[in-house]
Amino acid sequence: MPYRPGTPPPTIADVARAAAVSKTTASDALRGHGRVAEPTRAAVREAARQLGYAPNRSARTLRTSVTDALALYFPEFLTSAEYYMSFVFGVVEQAARAGLNVTLLSAGNLPTGGAVPQVDGLVLCDPAPEDPVVRRLMDSGLPVVTAERYVGDEEPAGVVWTDHEASMTELLDHLYDSGARRPALIAPGATSDWSLTLQRAHARWCAAGGLPAIVRRAPYEAGRDQIRHVVRDLLAGEPGIDALVCAPDGAAEACLPELRAAGRTVGADLLLASCVDGSAMRTAEPPITAIDLRPREMGTESARLLCELLSGGAPRGTVRALPVVLNVRASTRRTGPPATP
Repeated sequence: MPYRPGTPPPTIADVARAAAVSKTTASDALRGHGRVAEPTRAAVREAARQLGYAPNRSARTLRTSVTDALALYFPEFLTSAEYYMSFVFGVVEQAARAGLNVTLLSAGNLPTGGAVPQVDGLVLCDPAPEDPVVRRLMDSGLPVVTAERYVGDEEPAGVVWTDHEASMTELLDHLYDSGARRPALIAPGATSDWSLTLQRAHARWCAAGGLPAIVRRAPYEAGRDQIRHVVRDLLAGEPGIDALVCAPDGAAEACLPELRAAGRTVGADLLLASCVDGSAMRTAEPPITAIDLRPREMGTESARLLCELLSGGAPRGTVRALPVVLNVRASTRRTGPPATP
């Protein structure tokens, strides 16, 4: 019978009785802990739903030290990037399905003195080893799942990663097939696994083809004016480039005005592509070829793996791969002759 105002709220014992299981099994099923068969877990959740059962989180935290909360960290300067916002939604949605809350962490809201928030585990998005907050969280003793590999000394409990070398190689092969022979790369200066992998893949691809590896760097947090300045310097120093790959989120669309001002026609004498897809790439004129990193799915899988690590459903050291897709658009479908070096 569902809970009615004015009557005592249902307890875990009521849920266990309705599902014909022990209180321990009912508790584990609702928390996502322990090795509970999926049909049993589903039966317990349905019983809880029908009874209107809501766990007493405060009492349970005092009793078991389980907080039913995860924490997600990425640097504050990335909060305006579309990729990271989609990633957050993926984490929050998956955590909600598991009955967990999510605490968003930034360098500014961490307590002083080395303490970390009272959570059951942490998700770190593309963590950079030079970030002192990342090192502090990796040393917290809590289970940590990283979205992309961590290149520092500490070992996370789990990793969800993408083969960025393969996706970058696929993009460069596409540009070559479209006639590009001098592709330049604007790469983020950070030392995250994503950034380093893109630069290595570009260097290896150019070396294998006997082509010059033309690279300029721009910070993750670079604004439109800063991106345009980088592109202006690139075109001045390398006027013969016939393709441009932009790694920072949104940079490819931001450089369009500078390319036009230099007399370059995207999709004709210069091909343009992005290592991160998003609404700006789809709605640009022309639409920009981009690698869809599937950030929402990355967030979902990162939270799911952390939940499985906490429940014993996955062993420490689990690594999972997330496939990505190259979306080819008008910016790399050449409509005219290539640039003359």
